Amino acid sequence: MLDTLLPVVSSSLLSAQNRAGSTALHWAALNAQLGTSRALVDFPGGPGADLIDIKNAAGRSPLGEAEAAGWDEGAKWMVEVMRLDDAGAALGEEEDAEAQKEVRDADGRVAHTSLSAAEMPEGGGNLASS
Repeated sequence: MLDTLLPVVSSSLLSAQNRAGSTALHWAALNAQLGTSRALVDFPGGPGADLIDIKNAAGRSPLGEAEAAGWDEGAKWMVEVMRLDDAGAALGEEEDAEAQKEVRDADGRVAHTSLSAAEMPEGGGNLASS
């Protein structure tokens, strides 16, 4: 269904929020829909991985909703595609450098992840293209 709808609607609808502040990606996360989540984030001309950062009125991002719903597969996928904009600057020209990212879950717990320069995609900060 999304394959039919996405090409004919404005890509700005991907980040549109309902009265509760939730986007289509929030709902995909709540309902453990990996295919839908991928289609929304990967849609050409759309906001891409920035959708993962949008918070609803409850203060939860789609990643937070996935974690709250116990959808580990989706939460893991979202962390993998998140933009690590600060990672490119942190790595600079050093091949042995390591970039770190802090992610908070729905309950406020903090998870840390890191990437070495060897693991970073070409161009540095956008994991969505890897």
